[in-house]
Amino acid sequence: MAAEQDAPTAAFVVDPDGMVSGWSEGGRLLLGWTGEETVGRPVTDLFVDPPPPGFPEGYGAVPDPTGSVPLRHRDGSTVDAVVAAQPLFGAGGRALGHVMTVQPWGRRPVIADRAFEQCPFALGVYDPELRFLWINASSGRVIAHSEEQVLGKKYREVLPESDRSLFPERDDKPYTDQLSEVARTGRPARLITVFRPLGSNYANAWATSIWPVRDAEGRVRAVANWGFDMSAEYWARQRLLILNEASGGIGRTLDVIGTAQELATTPVPGFTDLVTVDLFDEVLRGEEPPSVSGFTPGETIVLSRAAQHSAKGDTDLAPGPTTPVSHPPDSVAARCMATGRSTVELAADPGQGGEWAFGPGLAADPAHWPPGNPVIDGSIAADGLTGRITVPLRARGALLGVVSFSRRDRPEAFTADDLVLAEELTAKAAVAVDNARRYSRERTTALTLQRSLLPQGLPTHEAVEVATRYLPGGTGAEVGGDWFDVVPLSGARVALVVGDVVGHGLHASASMGRLRTAVRTLADIDLPPDELLTHLDDLIIHLSSDLQHAGDFEPVGEFGATCLYAVYDPVSRRFTVASAGHPLPLVISPDGTRTPVATQPGPPLGIGGLPFEATELEVPEGSLLALYTNGLLGGRERDADQGAAELQRVLGHSATSLEALCDTIMDAMLPERRTDDAALLLARTRAMDPQHVADWNVEPDFAQVPNARKFAVDQVEAWGLEEASFVTELVVSELVTNAIRYGEPPIRLRLIRDTSLICEVSDASNTAPHLRRARDFDEGGRGLLLVAQLTQGWGTRHTADGKTIWCAQALP
Repeated sequence: MAAEQDAPTAAFVVDPDGMVSGWSEGGRLLLGWTGEETVGRPVTDLFVDPPPPGFPEGYGAVPDPTGSVPLRHRDGSTVDAVVAAQPLFGAGGRALGHVMTVQPWGRRPVIADRAFEQCPFALGVYDPELRFLWINASSGRVIAHSEEQVLGKKYREVLPESDRSLFPERDDKPYTDQLSEVARTGRPARLITVFRPLGSNYANAWATSIWPVRDAEGRVRAVANWGFDMSAEYWARQRLLILNEASGGIGRTLDVIGTAQELATTPVPGFTDLVTVDLFDEVLRGEEPPSVSGFTPGETIVLSRAAQHSAKGDTDLAPGPTTPVSHPPDSVAARCMATGRSTVELAADPGQGGEWAFGPGLAADPAHWPPGNPVIDGSIAADGLTGRITVPLRARGALLGVVSFSRRDRPEAFTADDLVLAEELTAKAAVAVDNARRYSRERTTALTLQRSLLPQGLPTHEAVEVATRYLPGGTGAEVGGDWFDVVPLSGARVALVVGDVVGHGLHASASMGRLRTAVRTLADIDLPPDELLTHLDDLIIHLSSDLQHAGDFEPVGEFGATCLYAVYDPVSRRFTVASAGHPLPLVISPDGTRTPVATQPGPPLGIGGLPFEATELEVPEGSLLALYTNGLLGGRERDADQGAAELQRVLGHSATSLEALCDTIMDAMLPERRTDDAALLLARTRAMDPQHVADWNVEPDFAQVPNARKFAVDQVEAWGLEEASFVTELVVSELVTNAIRYGEPPIRLRLIRDTSLICEVSDASNTAPHLRRARDFDEGGRGLLLVAQLTQGWGTRHTADGKTIWCAQALP
């Protein structure tokens, strides 16, 4: 009934002449006039504005709650009221006048009062200056003030914390600004307000609606709002947002340290203030982590601090080597790793009288905490912490390390839901860390295998000066199958090789090793470039059939490759090239002009049935030969023609050496984030001094053998190699005799003074000699054996018009 007394209803009687004939106590309470002062006076004296024509019949029997009529108060003020008139009849239906009821504008029926008063939502009404006009009981409980305490006071005076934003970094408007804006613009607003009530250690989230209250003319006469506490739902949504961010932000790179740093930065500052990630050294090296059962009781566990991130950035780890961190056996981290269970430490008990009243939702109930959590430990306060969650980092049954989430710059205590979030974040990161560890191990293995299969040191060769570079793909890519090689050939020639195996990983590295070995074997028998690629193509087809599914073995994938094989002869300065699907080399003359290689690359190796074409060109001494793989041209970032043009431009740079030029090319051509291996082989050509080459045509007559011996001995002595005269005489005698006996004219003898003394005898026959064991009474069969014993090496190379038998002697 208090509400009725606070807002009384006036009733009075108006006779047919418009004079007041009766007055109620409600009229005195509402307008201040007594019955003596009003009875007998015209009723129109009570109205500020003239009543409408036909008054009081112009007023309906039911008040219009959307409009108000200004009445005069005894003290001279104006009272906005809702007026209704009902006719009054006497005996025989005689009209006695009207009964008029007056209610203050905004007055509600009692049942409405009680409905709004008992509403579980917080309701409030404020004037345009944000002074309290009315609040319900729920609103009073929220603001910890009664209606009598706040009526007439401004919102900012009662709730000063609403005049600031809890999250200024989000550019949130203070709540009072939102109320003022609705009063000013008349536009309603719906928002979620996050604020920390006075005396509370936890921020509350409220769903709020604000709307203007208008009179009949549409003027904003007040502002109303309602709201309910949705903290549990709000913070649950924030946790989901953090988990969603973690799903896209953790594990983006296959790098252990990088993944640990992603875990450390994701929950800061939305969830916690400081995160540390400690890992076993074995995990950082890509090895299997130690077994938990292998820990000795009482043993201090030494880990490496892989990542650390704070909201202020004052304790972040700088890029570089990790820092060792020791966890004593009685530490929380050691117990968590030993038991596999997480632990929550709170600096103080946030509950009062055994009630956990520090967080929203069911998580604040102790019944929702797992056994043993939380632990009240005042010692962490000495470190400036209000709480800490320690979670073991486990994946696929293996313990990788431990993660701690600490709060130090906020008063909110951790809840059981926070523990679930920390464990979810750690679980996602653990899988990503283990994937990175496994990838690191496989990549290290493949890279080690690949480097062991590549040339460990290039031979010194008089024909060319060489420099090479090989860079595997970035940390986010597997090792590929790029390779290069420099193979010495007979006749002072040299073979330059680059290739690229399809695929990545161990399989590609192993396949690369096979192909490099095959190329060296085929080069050793001096096959021309086009024939060598043909044999290599057949080999890959056979290898591909070996990789098909058979029995218990699964196929290891596609097997294919590209290869470029080139031979340079310093005597003739001829450069012969054949390509199997590989980019052609760049040939830069000493004057900087590019010499085109007039041929088209053949099909990649493994296609089969298609021929390969070799092209030959003469290059000036000092020409630069650039052989490379596709990865050097930039991969997907640019097409092959653009890459070749850029490479040619960089090759024009002056450099003190080929090694320096290699570095310049790699820096200029390769992007920072490369996805493919890159191999580069640079060769600067040299020409053989004509005085170091001597040749002589031999007539197919055994009588010419002594002349050939004399020619050879005279030339060797002219070169100052008298010590090699005896062996040279024997070798020339044997090889020339065999050419006359088994070969076909023309026959030609050539001596080359290189790092070794080379003797070559050519003829037009395709028959190749071979070593054989001579019996005791055989008259022949010992010549080639003698040549093999007396020289450093010997062999046969076939040419387009015959063959050449050669042997080489080591020189002092």
